[in-house]
Amino acid sequence: MNANPMMTMITLALSKGRIFEETLPLLAAAGIEVLDDPEKSRKLILTTNMPDVRLLVVRATDVPPYVQNGGADMGITGKDTLLEHGMDWGGATGTGLYQPLDLQIAKCRISVAVRADFDYANAVRQGARLRVATKYVAIAREFFATKGVHVDLIKLYGSMELAPLVGMADAIVDLVSTGSTLKANQLIEVEHIMDISSHLVVNQAALKLKRARIRAIIDAFSGALVL
Repeated sequence: MNANPMMTMITLALSKGRIFEETLPLLAAAGIEVLDDPEKSRKLILTTNMPDVRLLVVRATDVPPYVQNGGADMGITGKDTLLEHGMDWGGATGTGLYQPLDLQIAKCRISVAVRADFDYANAVRQGARLRVATKYVAIAREFFATKGVHVDLIKLYGSMELAPLVGMADAIVDLVSTGSTLKANQLIEVEHIMDISSHLVVNQAALKLKRARIRAIIDAFSGALVL
């Protein structure tokens, strides 16, 4: 009897853009070439030169639930997304996801930023209640809790920089790469929360069922990393 092809297929979930582009050299190290361009194709399942490997194109925030619930065997997403999904700050997770590698790609940082004329240091020192706009609610809550600062969190999904400019928030917690967007909107970084990079996550059940193939990909990725 032939094996069920879905039992032997390896499915990797990742998002378009920077993470996808910086993952390509790692895939190449594993002998995997993506045959479709996600920027030109409307396909959400991309084929590769390996008949037993395919890619799912999903939103970055959807990578953990796809892997956790078996829609994908493996996935690549940022540490920020994993923290919001339930990983603790020490790297452990109660979500059933195995995290074998920090891939050191798509690097950026999460920071607190305010208007240039806002006295953030004084406000924090006095223990004032801050209004903070962010889509990283779990990260912001944990960070300010460790400082003993009370915050009212306003969840936004984009254009975070507007919130302080229109008086809706005192500060924002957001991803920062070059800082040019903050500067263009007269905002300044006042605290660095953490550095962010993308991690490989694996469904724990898939690791048991497809261990040899998944382990080969993990080892190839690991060997390709520049330490």
